[in-house]
Amino acid sequence: MPGIGVTVKDVKADHFIKAYSAYLKRTGKLEVPKWVDIVKTGTFKELAPYDPDWFYVRAASVARHIYLRKGVGTGGLQKKYGGSKNRGVRPHHSAVASGSILRKVLQALEKIKVLEKNNKDGRRISHDGRKDLDRIALQVYRAQHPQPDDE
Repeated sequence: MPGIGVTVKDVKADHFIKAYSAYLKRTGKLEVPKWVDIVKTGTFKELAPYDPDWFYVRAASVARHIYLRKGVGTGGLQKKYGGSKNRGVRPHHSAVASGSILRKVLQALEKIKVLEKNNKDGRRISHDGRKDLDRIALQVYRAQHPQPDDE
């Protein structure tokens, strides 16, 4: 199999996100804000993320999510990355993630031409972004499914 037709949908999400975040970090194109080491990802969180490369992971996850479901805006992403607020002995309530962080991720991905604004709502993957994501997905697929040598 030459690998034609392998898309982001064909590989496991965690493997793809790990590979694409490593690619984003390695290329150095993604503009990372100065405040990423001190910010929480939502009001319902108590601490900042432990992973120093969490911004790249979040950007890869957002790119994958928009690949699978175009037209997603900041509000939809806030719900996706939200969680439950710990209110002590009272029942938990759902809380949304930080809109500022997600907006900065979207703007950074737009700047490197992975995303573009949709005419009606939200963002969508650009043509170049789709090529990049499919190329990374093909690499992940080949790593998971090694081909036997034909001699």
